Amino acid sequence: MAKHFHKELEKLKKRILSLGAMAEDRVRMAIKAIDTRDAVIADKIIRTDYEIDEMEVEIEEECLKILALHQPVAVDLRFITAVIKINNDLERIADEAVNIARGVSYLSREKQTFYFDFSVMVEKTQAMLKSSLDAFVNMDTDLAVKVCIMDDEVDKINGEVHRLVKGAIRDNPEQGEHLINLLLISRHLERIADHATNIAEEVIYLIEGEIVRHEDF
Repeated sequence: MAKHFHKELEKLKKRILSLGAMAEDRVRMAIKAIDTRDAVIADKIIRTDYEIDEMEVEIEEECLKILALHQPVAVDLRFITAVIKINNDLERIADEAVNIARGVSYLSREKQTFYFDFSVMVEKTQAMLKSSLDAFVNMDTDLAVKVCIMDDEVDKINGEVHRLVKGAIRDNPEQGEHLINLLLISRHLERIADHATNIAEEVIYLIEGEIVRHEDF
């Protein structure tokens, strides 16, 4: 029975990492769409969102089945609890990629008259997502802590975008909708970083058994 249980846990880990790879792919596509204003890429992100939704439900059901059948304790219980929460964060990350795609779809139809360079924010957000998943794979507390620290950097960039867009709207009110879409893209990137931070915090909980939400790093 114990051997079968641990095989199920290993299978669950592979499935959550597969979902993580899918979420990373959606984020990469969304970022490419930001750079190119490519409505085709944006449409693909929106059309395939159901794939992640379905996998998220399947993983949650598998977690609940394992809990009911095996009643795990200690580190095994923490692992399943962490997977349930990481599963939800990955689905929300994919949702934010869809939100970015919708913003890009709008921008692709409009004449671009104002542009914000998202490259630094994009780089940091992608790095946080990758590192949070790497921390989970390798059970690396130090890497998870680094992700949490980086979240402040993304928050600052989002604040800078808000300041710039606010000034641009004041100076160019006729471009209000266009500028608000740029602001929303920044906000969605910031939310992806938040969810990556949540994943990192769950990794710390899984390894150390300590809940670190709301703590300063």
